[in-house]
Amino acid sequence: MSELTRDQVRLSRRMSLVLRHRPEVAGLALDPAGWVPVTDLLAALEITRAELDVVVAGNDKSRFAVATGADGVDRIRASQGHSRRVNVDLDLPPADPPATLYHGTPRANLPSIMREGLRPRSRHHVHLSPDVLTALRVGRRRSADVAVLEVDAAAMTASGHVFHLSANGVWLTAVVPPGHFRERSE
Repeated sequence: MSELTRDQVRLSRRMSLVLRHRPEVAGLALDPAGWVPVTDLLAALEITRAELDVVVAGNDKSRFAVATGADGVDRIRASQGHSRRVNVDLDLPPADPPATLYHGTPRANLPSIMREGLRPRSRHHVHLSPDVLTALRVGRRRSADVAVLEVDAAAMTASGHVFHLSANGVWLTAVVPPGHFRERSE
């Protein structure tokens, strides 16, 4: 995976907007699992397959998945992160998470998180990372002052919470209630 150019990052952001949040701005409709034919996306964004392939392969978080359907048509979707306003079911089976998962967040968010827990807000799920470095990178997208929360996924699983693992290694769950996480000390 090579680093994307500024133009490729902009294209990745446009693709995220269309495939995760607002497909209608590009005149697209996602199928129930979030897929859209690659040719439709290429036409809507006025890009080439080569440009698309570079962004898909070079995206630092593997945000997009491409697959060939039973009909032989290549399709693309966002791996996770869809807004609630986009009605998709990624059909991810329940998965047993590692004992501890991590969540990076701007430190300014800590008071409300400690009070209310981790909530998906405008998304379908809470996103959790398998390691501290990934959680830090995710948190730093919004702030340089980041807190990392250790999530007791083992206790959550034991108390009936369900986890899913997206194709790009992001752990998803409906909510992380207070008492199931703590701020990680450095």
